[in-house]
Amino acid sequence: MPLKQLEQLPIPLLEWYRDNARTLPWRSDPTPYHVWLSEIMLQQTRVAAVLEYYARFLAAAPAVADLAALPEERLMKLWQGLGYYTRARNLQKAARQIMEDHGGVFPNTYAAIRALAGVGDYTAGAISSIAFGLPTPAVDGNVLRVVARITGDRGDITLPATRKQVTQALAQVIPTAAPGDFNQAMMELGALVCLPNGAPLCDRCPAASFCTARLEGRTEELPVKARKKARRVEERTVYLITREGRVALRRRPSRGLLAGLWEYPNQLTGEGDPLPGWGISPAGVTYAGTARHIFTHIEWHMTALVAEAEGDALPAGWVWAGGKDLAERYALPSAFQGLNPIIERLTGGT
Repeated sequence: MPLKQLEQLPIPLLEWYRDNARTLPWRSDPTPYHVWLSEIMLQQTRVAAVLEYYARFLAAAPAVADLAALPEERLMKLWQGLGYYTRARNLQKAARQIMEDHGGVFPNTYAAIRALAGVGDYTAGAISSIAFGLPTPAVDGNVLRVVARITGDRGDITLPATRKQVTQALAQVIPTAAPGDFNQAMMELGALVCLPNGAPLCDRCPAASFCTARLEGRTEELPVKARKKARRVEERTVYLITREGRVALRRRPSRGLLAGLWEYPNQLTGEGDPLPGWGISPAGVTYAGTARHIFTHIEWHMTALVAEAEGDALPAGWVWAGGKDLAERYALPSAFQGLNPIIERLTGGT
């Protein structure tokens, strides 16, 4: 990968970042814990969506020890709506590692940070550079896109080999006096100027005078990215089993998609009537509406049916939940958010 363009980047990039960086709470107080929490939350999630979660999470768990001690139900409820729930479980697993292996003190070397549960190369680089001033690159999708356009590199950015090559190239130009600012500036440039969807705002870019993609008119061609496989579509029937203003919930399996979260009972459409097998004898079953949710590899098309149960009996492990329980206690995946208006009507929202 050519370095001549990247070697010109640090000074104008840091000047641009000084004048254009967004004010964000984890930047205002970049302790290792704050940086780590924010970076995990920001994976696959927009900054605007994270802000409220970040504040609420810190209020409940202001330090590593608090996170390590959080009950799982509370942890999942705090994370509800952010998706990719394995992130939350790994956060707590890593917090317990820090308590047990590091005496409650956040580790300060790249290798030790990288060894924490749920921490990959990018996150370890971000924490190392921002919180501890170590000259370690942090290469995410934004950074890959910026580097591909500036250097004109046609490597497929979805390949580990390309990410490794970019990391090695940035390691040679990252300023040792300001590695955290450099990494954040690269991410910021990708988020605000060198855009992923739509034309980049080249007139605002500090690298405009030496960016290969701009100079050669190839900004639409770069970066090169393999086309994703089409998502599998699943038609599912969701059973909203109600009783006196409450709705039935069950836990998902401890492994796999949405592991361990509560859900409205559901199954693949066309598999027959499951209510007798669940021991539910409803007074009637009525159509309530439809909803859709897109996961990374699967798309759920849901049809909701309401079944008014005649008694309180439920299968083992299931619970009845009123509106207050749904709001404060049980963590349901965002996959079911499209059904919220129906649920609020059924439970009274309290």
